[in-house]
Amino acid sequence: MKLFARHRRDRRLDKDLGRGLWRQARDRFARGLDRYHQVIEGVEDDAVHNHLVAIGDELAEQLPSVQDLCTHAHRLFPGEGMDIPGRASELHSQLSKAANHMATTAEAAAMVRLGSAEVVAVRRRADRVLSSLQDAEAALERIR
Repeated sequence: MKLFARHRRDRRLDKDLGRGLWRQARDRFARGLDRYHQVIEGVEDDAVHNHLVAIGDELAEQLPSVQDLCTHAHRLFPGEGMDIPGRASELHSQLSKAANHMATTAEAAAMVRLGSAEVVAVRRRADRVLSSLQDAEAALERIR
């Protein structure tokens, strides 16, 4: 990404999410997603690679939802710090779980790349990401 495009994106994220808790939640998910895609680049078996790409695409489609969740949370609970507002604890917990599951999905993909795991393990972890995001959506609805 070009320097100016990255700067504009970062300024927009600062505006929408602040620089605290909700920005961190979005960025953790995005870093896990980036790591997943880095890992699968080295998969040599075409069939396995195609399965992993499909899973990665499905997960990448969730980033706008994560950003929307964090944007709504920042509007409801603005702040630049890392303190979790009491009413937002479940929402933050589910976003944190989604990011953690995203990281374990990348780890599972790395194990597949090394020949120590099967694609089904990646799928299982990706499903946990999706489930946590559904739970985060539900938590946000309860707050509103």
